[in-house]
Amino acid sequence: MLRVRNTNNRRNEIRNFCTLFDKNYLLRGLTLHSSLLENCDNFVLWVLCMDDTCYETLSQLTLSNIYLIKLSDIEDERLLVAKNNRTQIEYCWTLSSSLPLYILKKTGASMITYLDADLFFYTSPEEIYDEFGDNSIMIIPHRFTKKNIWQEKTSGIYNVGMVIFRNDINGLECLKWWREKSIEWCYDRLENGKYGDQLYLNDWAIRFNKVCVLKNHGANVASWNIARYKFFKKNNQIWMTNKETGEQLPLIFYHFHGLKIYLGRCNRVLAYPITIFQTDIYKKYLATLNKQQQEITKTIGHWSFGFVKKLDPLRLIKQNTTSYIKKLISLVAS
Repeated sequence: MLRVRNTNNRRNEIRNFCTLFDKNYLLRGLTLHSSLLENCDNFVLWVLCMDDTCYETLSQLTLSNIYLIKLSDIEDERLLVAKNNRTQIEYCWTLSSSLPLYILKKTGASMITYLDADLFFYTSPEEIYDEFGDNSIMIIPHRFTKKNIWQEKTSGIYNVGMVIFRNDINGLECLKWWREKSIEWCYDRLENGKYGDQLYLNDWAIRFNKVCVLKNHGANVASWNIARYKFFKKNNQIWMTNKETGEQLPLIFYHFHGLKIYLGRCNRVLAYPITIFQTDIYKKYLATLNKQQQEITKTIGHWSFGFVKKLDPLRLIKQNTTSYIKKLISLVAS
């Protein structure tokens, strides 16, 4: 049951976030951290490092509000068995439930918020917590466009990008159930109504008590739903208009799923043009990626993990042309 109430008295509470990534997503994870520093007054980001390079690199950087967790700290016998029959990405998905459960048990925190490493906050997440209120679990719908609604069958109704669990009987029951299911089966294929860790969320609103299905469309905007909105600047912030309802609200965070980046000249981070959907949104993210890339290079030397092959001139022309046509179609449709 969804219950929403204004909880401004909770806004001084420390927000515990957690995420996980390996060396190939380290740059994106640092960019997520940077956006939290800019938009969240009081927080801790728990980072599960999926390989030694990730842990050692983060340990060398001067980072505030971060606690690092080694993979060996969280792995138990059952996880190690699962690890042996899964790919790296499948194992990351398997750990999405184990990580927040580990932190709640270790720290006794009142709640934990899991975040995918490729998120980026443009304003404070407090409106999300206000809507969450006294609930125990929060999930966010994909909000697929009509064109993309078929993806619910393969990707699920809800997205794992941001999930909140309160350290109470309902939150813990859900986390333990999700962990059991993910250890039992978590693969990069559709099979018997399962896909990775995500389709398990489909029935949480009826399976568990005090589940908040977030209504705020400013959270988890992504390539699969961005066509629902128009964007504009207001008070130096990015705002959005819901084309269906006319509602205007600030963009809280964007999910940069599928963004391909490569290294250009002068160690500059660039994106494949075809993966850019809205200039203002992507411009700030790319600028922050570049800032983090320079910081890593300054501290440990050249960093080349997480980048795809550089575009050759012909492919670059083709991608820019395709991107331009896509924007024209979007403008006509709007």
